[in-house]
Amino acid sequence: MKIIITAHARKRLQDLRQDQINESDIRVAARSIPGYIPTATRFRGFMASTGRPFDMVVKDVLAGRLVITIIGK
Repeated sequence: MKIIITAHARKRLQDLRQDQINESDIRVAARSIPGYIPTATRFRGFMASTGRPFDMVVKDVLAGRLVITIIGK
């Protein structure tokens, strides 16, 4: 499945709260969600490779899985 990261999510990765979370962590987390997600849904409890916990808002679109935003803990 193709993972699409929005410009908003990429911008959020620059914030201090999302420090130590990179795009590969997001792609791994997005691929680990099973099933089809028709509406934007917040998924909790992911862990970056550096140990930083984060949540993300994801929705499935025709082009693939759209990662709308990242919420660092």
